[in-house]
Amino acid sequence: VADVSRLTSDMHRMVTPPGSEIIHVAPQHYHIEYEEGIKDPVGMSGVKLEGDFHVITAPTNTINNVYKCVKRAGLEVDHLIFTPLAASLAVLSEEEKEAGVCLVDIGGGAVSIAIFQEGILLLTEVIPLGGEAITADIKQGCSVMESQAALLKTKFGEAIAEEAEEYALITIPGLRSRPAKEVSLRNLAHIIEARMEEIIDLILTRVIAAGFHGKLAAGIVITGGGAQLQHVQKLFEYITGMDTRIVCPIEHLGPNHDTTLQNTAYTTGVGLILAGFK
Repeated sequence: VADVSRLTSDMHRMVTPPGSEIIHVAPQHYHIEYEEGIKDPVGMSGVKLEGDFHVITAPTNTINNVYKCVKRAGLEVDHLIFTPLAASLAVLSEEEKEAGVCLVDIGGGAVSIAIFQEGILLLTEVIPLGGEAITADIKQGCSVMESQAALLKTKFGEAIAEEAEEYALITIPGLRSRPAKEVSLRNLAHIIEARMEEIIDLILTRVIAAGFHGKLAAGIVITGGGAQLQHVQKLFEYITGMDTRIVCPIEHLGPNHDTTLQNTAYTTGVGLILAGFK
């Protein structure tokens, strides 16, 4: 155990690019002498121990901003956790991680990806597009205020334009004695679908480039605030050709939990609490 801990600690001392810090070192496989692909080397004999590790880094400025936000809230940071790793604690089973699964967390500023197979974290990615990009598209495409665009997205947003009512209109109050504005539901869905297609294409590109396409038996698991868009699961399945499901963090909630927590937006929060217990 001491040898494995020392090897992991050595990885934390790796030289990283300027302006970045290591936040996670996840072991993948170990090698003892000429034997490779060992998951748990504890108890085995050998002279030379090596390992393959997945190292996750984050910009130092981003880390400092997180510390400041938490401190202003009157709390202290114990340690940082990459978003999809926290989310995986709340929504992924050990069977899914063993079979192979791609967890997609659609947040406001970015989409985070984590791929597990044989119970091991093999790939993490961050795509700098998320719910805020969709809101910005709606704001520009429908010529409305940002707050109105966000409301249109959450209340009426659909990820597939063909599913939206063709002639349905939404009336939005005008600014300071200006007339009300009408927005087409079909047009709104076209705007959302275009951006979601781009995001899903980027995810699929990462999965294919890493060699996992067609090899993840548990398919794709979607969570995060962006997973609440109507028909987003159907669009994922259509573009990727992989089984997809949307999950809420309900498995670990107590019998008397607040029903508002049954929401994909709280998956990472629930995962952070579980991480604290572990």
